[in-house]
Amino acid sequence: MGDYISTEKVKEKAVLVGLINSKQSPVKAQEYLDELQFLAETLGIQTEKQFTQRLEKPDVRSFIGKGKLEEIQNYAEAAEIDTIIFDDDLSPSQLRNIERELKKKIYDRSLLILDIFLQRAKTAQAKTQVELARFQYLLPRLTRMWTHLERQRGGTGTRGGAGEKEIETDKRVIREQITLLKEKLKKIDKQSITQRKSRDTMVRVSLVGYTNVGKSTIMRTLSKADVFAENKLFATVDSTVRKVVLNRIPFLLTDTVGFIRKLPTTLIESFKSTLDEIREADILIHVVDISHPSFEEHIEIVNQTLNEIKAGNKPTLLVFNKIDLLEKKLNEDGEVVEDRIGALKASFLNKKDQAVVFISAQQKDNIEELKQKLYEFVKEKHLTIFPNFLADEIYLGKEGE
Repeated sequence: MGDYISTEKVKEKAVLVGLINSKQSPVKAQEYLDELQFLAETLGIQTEKQFTQRLEKPDVRSFIGKGKLEEIQNYAEAAEIDTIIFDDDLSPSQLRNIERELKKKIYDRSLLILDIFLQRAKTAQAKTQVELARFQYLLPRLTRMWTHLERQRGGTGTRGGAGEKEIETDKRVIREQITLLKEKLKKIDKQSITQRKSRDTMVRVSLVGYTNVGKSTIMRTLSKADVFAENKLFATVDSTVRKVVLNRIPFLLTDTVGFIRKLPTTLIESFKSTLDEIREADILIHVVDISHPSFEEHIEIVNQTLNEIKAGNKPTLLVFNKIDLLEKKLNEDGEVVEDRIGALKASFLNKKDQAVVFISAQQKDNIEELKQKLYEFVKEKHLTIFPNFLADEIYLGKEGE
């Protein structure tokens, strides 16, 4: 028999790099690197090792110190690593210097997120938005792209004037692409505004939250529609709108892109029309993964982003999802010694100004309570559009007797 040849694609291998300082404790740095690893996996990159260094602020030249850079270089060569991923954004000069030293593909957090968005965008609008954000991000970093070309050509005859001219040509081409994409987005935005105006007679509800908290699963449960959902970061990039009816009141439910720590500014700017779905919503459903150890920080990040896009003052239903993943702690006799759900419920339900519900979208726990609370929100807004709705309900009720 001949040799067996595997057709399975070999995964790109990477190491992750983060800093520990007064703003980022070892525990927090580890949590951020774990999230970065999840981002890498979402893009199909396999993490082999994580590196951290204690530095009060990033090294201006190479983000990390020279010794740590050498340590990473030695490991990368020995382990045949393709890619080095940094947990923070790198300046164009840092990218250039690091790549020159390590001679590997370099990602920072923003570029990783942009590539995930590029891979996951499905509609013309989302694709255009991501392409624009990526070009805007890469424009000042073309020297980095040039070092890739230089290495591919063996480093001969590519330096000096000819190289500089090619970089300037590339910059001009990218600027032209940015202009074209902005014009394209303007046209798409006009169409989106027209579409949203046509929905003005219906209450609009938007699902918001940190990435991977279960928004799409909730969307699927409430709308009974086939909505894509999986356990990956940014499973949803395009906005998905579905009509839902609760107790005879119809409304539009929108699933939107998940927020994340240090979401690239260019993405927020480019995703203006997608974020308009949130800005123009009447009601927000803020979904939180209560099983995540940093769920409170996630709430803050989402609230901060909502304030940035001027959507932080909307009526909001806070939905704590994944309660099935919070285990009760038992003693040796099987008695409950710590009920985390109970403690969290007591804490959040005591806040009289906040509507809260605890659910498991996956296990369908407390979904009826979610529907009832959402109905109260929708009914209140629906009555401002159709003031006679309750009178009609009473009339229909008597008619049916």
